[in-house]
Amino acid sequence: MSEKLLAGLQLMVFGMGMVYVFLIVMIFCMKLMSKIIAPIAAKQKAAEDAAKAAAAKPAGASANDAALAAAAVAAVAAARK
Repeated sequence: MSEKLLAGLQLMVFGMGMVYVFLIVMIFCMKLMSKIIAPIAAKQKAAEDAAKAAAAKPAGASANDAALAAAAVAAVAAARK
């Protein structure tokens, strides 16, 4: 009976250790991906801000120009996804 209890305890410790190692690896990968993605997200944010500024209707622009600018912004955003 004590052999089965000891084997169960060993299995439990091994399983919990594996979960702990997996969580550490997952956190490391998430931080690495965050550092990789940050510059890309900054570029996309800058492009979206520039597109919004360009889409703002200047004096003398027609409604068609604003629609074309909005379509261009949507196309760029869709192409980046």
